[in-house]
Amino acid sequence: MRKLRLFSAAAALALLAAAPAFAQEGALTLTPLGTYAAGAFDEGAAEIVAFHPATSQLYVVNGATASIDILNIADPSAPTLVSSIDVTPYAEGSTHVTIFGDLLAVALENGQANGAVGFFNPDGSFIASYEVGALPDMLTFTPDGTKVLTANEGEPNSDYSVDPEGSVSIVDISAGVEAATVTTVSFADVMLDPAVRVFGPNATQAQDLEPEYVAVSADGATAYVTLQEANALGVIDIASATVTAVVPLGLKDHSLPGNELDASDEDGAINITSHPVFGLYQPDAVVAYEVNGETFLVTANEGDTRDYETFAEEERVEDMTLDAEAFPNAAELQAPEVLGRLTILTPFSDTDGDGDLDVLYVPGARSFSIWAADGTLVYDSGSQLETLIAELVPEEFNATNDENGSFDNRSDNKGPEPEGVAIGQIGDATYAFIGLERIGGVMVYDISDPAAPVFVTYANNRDYTGDAEAGTAGDLGPEGLRFIPASDSPTGEALLVVANEISGTTTVYSVTQ
Repeated sequence: MRKLRLFSAAAALALLAAAPAFAQEGALTLTPLGTYAAGAFDEGAAEIVAFHPATSQLYVVNGATASIDILNIADPSAPTLVSSIDVTPYAEGSTHVTIFGDLLAVALENGQANGAVGFFNPDGSFIASYEVGALPDMLTFTPDGTKVLTANEGEPNSDYSVDPEGSVSIVDISAGVEAATVTTVSFADVMLDPAVRVFGPNATQAQDLEPEYVAVSADGATAYVTLQEANALGVIDIASATVTAVVPLGLKDHSLPGNELDASDEDGAINITSHPVFGLYQPDAVVAYEVNGETFLVTANEGDTRDYETFAEEERVEDMTLDAEAFPNAAELQAPEVLGRLTILTPFSDTDGDGDLDVLYVPGARSFSIWAADGTLVYDSGSQLETLIAELVPEEFNATNDENGSFDNRSDNKGPEPEGVAIGQIGDATYAFIGLERIGGVMVYDISDPAAPVFVTYANNRDYTGDAEAGTAGDLGPEGLRFIPASDSPTGEALLVVANEISGTTTVYSVTQ
């Protein structure tokens, strides 16, 4: 019989005592209404989703077919495929899609070469495209719709023989789409704090800083860019197209109360407890919102590592030599049921250069955070995501996303892996919807007070009795989330759309009080 030991941290228990139940009166409820299945398993057939209110159409990045699937959700209980935009005439594939008014913008990638932004009409007809930096991984409009910003990740190829620079491109369409101009912002000459991780083999800082996601302030003046592997946030003045700061995001001390984690996939138990390791926040998605005129940033602290044919920064604790002074109980820590199985990052871990590890770093923070505009941490959810999963779905705790019956599988590596974030306003409250890449589903928090978010509910449209590869396990691997306010919704009530890249499914949820 599986052993379920539900941790002992006082802070975690207090959280559970205060957390609302699934259907508590007055709380939001997420109810799955309908799903469209692209019919491909583990091929990225549903990655990012955008919504066009005038036609009630979704635009879903389908990496399996190098296309943008256009889905009609006039009846959200029965999403139907209208057509697909084949992007191969313009690029090798697409990575992101967004909409402003009646203008569709698509991030187009060409391997390590420069990519492009493609502009389309809502019916999928092509308008124009403009070259941007290498590997545009995400794009967004400014609030007034006059510019599109792309996060050009610039990742190296598999053997690290080609490593493009990371950058952010600003596509100015204020004079019309056909007369757009492009300015690409480089990180080459920015003075960096030593805490910003630059460590790729023979890489310049411009090559090593790899933009992942961009959020724009409500006034359209400032862009905030997650630099995931570097564990940093880039700040860009849009008008001058210059980097004004690169802010290191710091470390999360997992030895402190409230920051516990489950570190082993071989102990047969839920064991959320303190450990002498430090998490790097390394956010993926970031969104910006305002409270009383002040900008705040919400991040999903997924974590990411460099793992290539000729260079890898990942190791397991059990395979490393730990400094005897820093870790006098090294033998105990390196047991597989303690820290032995935990994935760590080796760069910067040998602080005195004597060949052993003096500090243990793990990728990601297993949390979501709220930051001030200057990169100051305002709030972090600590151990709440793992704690809530342990309480709400204990039999599937830290399951992976491509196989059922995988209890505890991801405890040794990033846990539930929060990746996507959407925010939405309902009444006077602002809510954050956080997608959990591994176990799946969406955590919902009321973030109206940035310093004191409140857990609301968790919804997961996964069928743990089904077969993942056969397509009978429901939604697996949420990647992109899109909140649709009631004013834009075909049903007159707020909706949440989730694109799930492992199952290739796009699901529409109602969001009701």
